[in-house]
Amino acid sequence: MLSHHLQGALKDLRELIEITESDINDIKEAKHETQFSRLSLKEEKISSFETKKSMIDYEISQLIASHPNIELPSLLTSQQHQLLDELKVELANLHEVNKRYAKMVLAVSNLYNTFLEKLVPIEMQGYEKVAARRPSFLEVRA
Repeated sequence: MLSHHLQGALKDLRELIEITESDINDIKEAKHETQFSRLSLKEEKISSFETKKSMIDYEISQLIASHPNIELPSLLTSQQHQLLDELKVELANLHEVNKRYAKMVLAVSNLYNTFLEKLVPIEMQGYEKVAARRPSFLEVRA
């Protein structure tokens, strides 16, 4: 059963990486709607991975509890060791892909915020930003 959960977790991780790579490509081409349409799929995959990870933790704790005098590496098969190694690699890959994606999202967010601040000037009132009260909403310069 442990091997089954490990394989499922690996599949979810690889699909999450693929979805995030698609998000990176779409953000480069300003295809934001396709990114937003994948959000529910991404959340579903994250939830699925978390469930499988919990099952992996449970299976490992059951193995340890049923064989208290044997160390964990001795309890696992070579296939399970390989799957755990692959899981570690894929988690590192997901971390790197998410880091690249986060940098791009931050850059795009800053760009949009800068545009918005140019269009709708704001003033600070204490710690809050509020729209500046000017007679004209937009200013035209020639």
